[in-house]
Amino acid sequence: MSFKDLVLLVVLLFCLVSCDEKVQEILEEEVYDGPKIEMRDVKTLFSDSAIIRLKLMAPLQQVFDNGDENFPEGLNLEIYDQDGTLNATFRSDRAKKVEAENYYLGEGNVVVKNLQNGDELNTEELFWYQAEGLFKTEKFVTIKSEGELHTGEGLEATQDFDYYTIKKPTGTIPIEDEAF
Repeated sequence: MSFKDLVLLVVLLFCLVSCDEKVQEILEEEVYDGPKIEMRDVKTLFSDSAIIRLKLMAPLQQVFDNGDENFPEGLNLEIYDQDGTLNATFRSDRAKKVEAENYYLGEGNVVVKNLQNGDELNTEELFWYQAEGLFKTEKFVTIKSEGELHTGEGLEATQDFDYYTIKKPTGTIPIEDEAF
């Protein structure tokens, strides 16, 4: 082996060791999986044929690379009917949108209220499937409706809260409006 070959071999070994160290550094780097976008005091209007259908409001909205969204400080929705009249409201302490499965999940103190008939839903967890216009949960629910308090586990309801079904009803209690 000539001196020239030896120098070339040493340089190649140095490059391989150096590249290996760089690859190792890259592999050991922590990958950031937090939000790519954060917005404060969000107000988003969704419309169809120039008529507002939904108003989304949140103190903080975080958007991730995969399209998921997080609302760690709560989410408020105003749901409008076909002629643009405010029909129902939704409020939760926390919420997230799962883009791949196309649903929102409200958590904490979740309240849905139909403003036309006064019915009010309270639960700890509520899935909202916007494309289908449905709310669903398997958790305990209470519904205040026309002087009665209905309780049970599990619910499916239209997003305007005009129609709902409690999957496992546990009771109905007559109430006076002044008590609430």
